Amino acid sequence: MSEKVLNGKKNGMLVLLLTIAVYILAVAGLVFGIMKLEVKESPVLFIISLAVLCLGWIPLIGLKVLKPQEALVLTLFGRYVGTLKGDGFYFVNPFCTSVNPAAKTQLNQSGDVKTQSPFTVLGNGANMNVSMEGSSKKLSLKIMTLNNNRQKINDCLGNPVEIGIAVTWRVVDTAKAVFNVDNYKEFLSLQCDSALRNIVRLYPYDVAPNVDTTGDGIADEGSLRGSSEIVAGRIRDEIQARVQEAGIEIVEARITYLAYATEIAAVMLQRQQASAIIDARKMIVDGAVGMVEMALERLSENNVVTLDEERKAAMVSNLLVVLCGNHDAQPVVNSGTLY
Repeated sequence: MSEKVLNGKKNGMLVLLLTIAVYILAVAGLVFGIMKLEVKESPVLFIISLAVLCLGWIPLIGLKVLKPQEALVLTLFGRYVGTLKGDGFYFVNPFCTSVNPAAKTQLNQSGDVKTQSPFTVLGNGANMNVSMEGSSKKLSLKIMTLNNNRQKINDCLGNPVEIGIAVTWRVVDTAKAVFNVDNYKEFLSLQCDSALRNIVRLYPYDVAPNVDTTGDGIADEGSLRGSSEIVAGRIRDEIQARVQEAGIEIVEARITYLAYATEIAAVMLQRQQASAIIDARKMIVDGAVGMVEMALERLSENNVVTLDEERKAAMVSNLLVVLCGNHDAQPVVNSGTLY
């Protein structure tokens, strides 16, 4: 089912003024009809004026007011007749009814925040909030952000990770959103969870060897932590493919939270610390070896001192101890000879 926009329906103010004018004429006719009844004249004017007063409110049901970025899906006796879009004061068939199956659905997203009612009823020691206004049947066409609950998902290596995403979306086809799915908000939320699970299981949390994340059969360096932009893009494309028939456009998807699950977080932290220590030690050793080589070359070039192999070995050992040690070296002065 495709959307059909109703144009040329912004006659609400004209219909309202005409209805008020008809009511004024009906009241005047009712007065004159009563006067004619008193002189025993024809009661036709009285009957017509009374009927207008009793039924003249029906056109007012067809008055609809829309704000910017709002839409109203209308049906007439179960048949889809069209959608009102854009701000304005509209008049439609009074017997048309608006449809929005997701009107009462509250999600953890912008535009769907539950508001507290100003009226509170006390009963049996408990406070009960009473809603004094019904849910609107209007569809919002604004860009909204959906923040689903964090999920615990196993990555491609089997490690449980907790991940959360924020999805910005909007309704682009009101007819599909209302009639193709039972509740487009719940449908979107479920599809976001499913798409997130399908994409996350293809990636490791951190870079791992021999892992193919693109499906081309070649190992790459993709990871949830290091390739967040690529992962978010794949999540967006996956969600868009799933909600296309619901008339929803996914504007963007972003990872808002990423961490190892609590049961392995401490172990993985130790692993990361050990890896960082090893990398730091490797850098220190590489630098120390380079400095020792440079010292030996400078000494031999300038003929400062002639060292045999045993003395070179002792000097290298002493320099490596000084450069690679965790604490400051304590010098020892030798007043004798090396032998």
